[in-house]
Amino acid sequence: MHTVVVGTSGVTASDVLAVARGGALVELSAEALAALTAARGIVDALAAKPDPVYGVSTGFGALASRHISQELRAQLQRNIVRSHAAGMGPRVEREVVRGLMFLRLKTVCSGHTGVRPEVAQTMADVLNAGITPVVHEYGSLGCSGDLAPLSHCALTLMGEGDAEGPDGVVRPAGELLAAHGIAPVELREKEGLALLNGTDGMLGMLVMALADLDTLYKSADVTAALSLEALLGTDKVLAPELHAIRPHPGQGASAANMLAVLQGSALTGHHQDDAPRVQDAYSVRCAPQVAGAGRDTMAHARLVAERELASAVDNPVVLPDGRVESNGNFHGAPVAYVLDFLAIAVADLASIAERRTDRLLDKNRSHGLPPFLADDPGVDSGLMIAQYTQAALVSELKRLAVPASADSIPSSAMQEDHVSMGWSAARKLRTAVDNLTRVLAIELYAATRAIELREGLAPAPASQAVIDAVRAAGVQGAGPDRFLAPDLAAADAFVRAGELVTAAEKVTGPLQ
Repeated sequence: MHTVVVGTSGVTASDVLAVARGGALVELSAEALAALTAARGIVDALAAKPDPVYGVSTGFGALASRHISQELRAQLQRNIVRSHAAGMGPRVEREVVRGLMFLRLKTVCSGHTGVRPEVAQTMADVLNAGITPVVHEYGSLGCSGDLAPLSHCALTLMGEGDAEGPDGVVRPAGELLAAHGIAPVELREKEGLALLNGTDGMLGMLVMALADLDTLYKSADVTAALSLEALLGTDKVLAPELHAIRPHPGQGASAANMLAVLQGSALTGHHQDDAPRVQDAYSVRCAPQVAGAGRDTMAHARLVAERELASAVDNPVVLPDGRVESNGNFHGAPVAYVLDFLAIAVADLASIAERRTDRLLDKNRSHGLPPFLADDPGVDSGLMIAQYTQAALVSELKRLAVPASADSIPSSAMQEDHVSMGWSAARKLRTAVDNLTRVLAIELYAATRAIELREGLAPAPASQAVIDAVRAAGVQGAGPDRFLAPDLAAADAFVRAGELVTAAEKVTGPLQ
């Protein structure tokens, strides 16, 4: 089993994916343990003084003005976790919760939170045992951290609330800890607050979305190339010298991918045949420009994610000179903005893919293909309603592209009067990524069928490899009408698993 070692300087996206999705084990480095011990010494020294220090010897948020006596501080830390574990709605996915816990552990190990080493070790032990706290959809405003989601995780460390065991069964957290020999933590000064104040949920979802979109943008280049072939389009617009004079990196990469897929095709370049065309439609000709802009958006989002992965997000924070200072680093705006930006790019990529699919099905624009790619048009409806499904998905994606981060709703008696809504932005991006996968699956389904209907003209070797692979995966080709949903589900699984990219790359080599 792969092990991720957590130090004081942050983690990588690969670390997050390994723990969240791959079930990797977590280990605390000696450096992290030393930093935890040193920071805790500072907190303990401040806790012993009569002067109030926020998060150590005061209440929280709008209640920060009350000084809490020493005998009530353990209760204060327990209470903040219990009261903030107020999420509602459906359960959040296991990979999201594991990413959330791991990223909170990352900040705890920075030595800026004042949490004791044994609390950090318990966090690692829970992850390693495969125990996943029950976290709900609603409860974070993306400011002061992903409060309710993180609180439900902290509740599990205390042996309270519900969690899912490695067997997938939800049980009381105390029972699960006991079954794995893990002692519940008794929180002390600062620790309850330190477990809740972070952008960890939205950051984890950003990292996972970027990993998924890296595959989906390559997939979109492949489906666009297949549609171009099926429509007898020209690949001249993909020439490197054309994209060099508008040097957006993503655009050049997308054009290069499409050109690699189309290498050796007998279907391209028929503009001056029976139905002359001067140019292809925008949805075909501008595919690299649209997909490329999305790629460049991803590059910016990845930069933000890398900065956040290297950050210690807490309030207050322990500084090396012994100060414990309040700050606003928990505000999710940097992450929220790029989550929303990605949702816009995803919606547009899906939109242009749907337009290509519609063109394939329209006898007036498909350059000789049968209406709806039907076997016997009129008797058969072909892919008419598959395009309806694709259109419904695209319409939903446009709604999901409305930014969450443009909204703010005040909370905590106006102390927290501006929030990022980053968690909401992350949740809708996850739905958007799922829907984009389905949209590309439908384009793949239509384009491969259309290419097969172009009798006498051989597709590019990479295109043929994709067709062979998708047929082997259970997605049927042309023929009379049949129950279509299973075909679409198989195409979706093919794209989702990255098999579309794998099939193309067996001929093209690695795509960009």
